[in-house]
Amino acid sequence: MASKVLIDMIKLREFLSRNPEETLPEGLFYPYLNINGLKTIRELAIFRYTCRRCKEAPCIDVCPSDALEKDETGIITRHTNLCVSCKSCVTICPFGTIMTDFFTHQRNRDLLYDLNDEKELKKFVEASPEGTVIITDAGESPEKNIYSLNDRILIREYMYPSEKE
Repeated sequence: MASKVLIDMIKLREFLSRNPEETLPEGLFYPYLNINGLKTIRELAIFRYTCRRCKEAPCIDVCPSDALEKDETGIITRHTNLCVSCKSCVTICPFGTIMTDFFTHQRNRDLLYDLNDEKELKKFVEASPEGTVIITDAGESPEKNIYSLNDRILIREYMYPSEKE
C-alpha cells in the first residue's frame, strides 16, 4: 500500500501567521487531467474544509475575471486559467479563507512537488515547516479533525458548518 501524506492546515496557518513572508512548498496530486488549471493540495483543502461556504459568496461576486464558482455542494473552485491574481477575493473574504500565497506558488515550479511520486513526496515533507506534513499509514479521523481529501491525502483542519447546517 502506498503511503499517505497528512497535511496539518492548522499548524500551517500558525506557521504563516508567525512567518508571513515565508514561501511554502506545495504538493500536487493529479491522477487525472484537470481542466481548471493547476491547483495545489493546500488550495483544494482550504476550499473544501476551511471555506465557510457563504450563501452569498462575496469572493465570487468581486472576481473581475469570473475565476471563482460554486459547485452543487457549495464548494468554491478557482479556475487558475482565468485568475488574474488581483487578490480581490482575498480582500473581501470575511473569514480570511483565501490566502495571498495561492497566487505566488503557481509561478515557482521549484516549490511544487508531485505527491504521486514517492521521492517527491519525501522531498515535500522535508521542505515543509517542521511538523506540518507527515507520511502516515493512518486513515480519516473526524474526532481528531483529520479528513480524506483523496485516497493518498489526509488533511487536518477545523471544519466549519455551511450556512445550510
